[in-house]
Amino acid sequence: MTRLPEEHAILRIMARPNDVNVAGDIFGGWLMSQCDIAGGIVASRRAGGRVVTVAVRDFRFLAPVLVSDIVSIYAEDIKIGTTSLTLTIEVYAERRQAGREHILKVASAEITYVHINDDREPTPIKQD
Repeated sequence: MTRLPEEHAILRIMARPNDVNVAGDIFGGWLMSQCDIAGGIVASRRAGGRVVTVAVRDFRFLAPVLVSDIVSIYAEDIKIGTTSLTLTIEVYAERRQAGREHILKVASAEITYVHINDDREPTPIKQD
């Protein structure tokens, strides 16, 4: 049985009926957007300021997200450069079926962000 990771989820949200595609599953763009929001939270905290998304690599949809699933998004930095950082994102869905709760890994991705200043120019990330 799959379990949620031990660390704290960056974002938890319930998939709603207005987020579905024509097939009745949650629209992939909605899930990608939630991942970018969660990643942006982690990236801006780590960079010490404003960040922008510059690349999404290897976004994989592993299982459909359904209406009323509780989606939990986890993010961890895997590479920190001078002005950019790359995160790995993992997404899980908590789903109730036949009176039982199931947890499924539904997506994964790598997202790169660049730390920018007030003039929207790349600026160095504060190193610890």
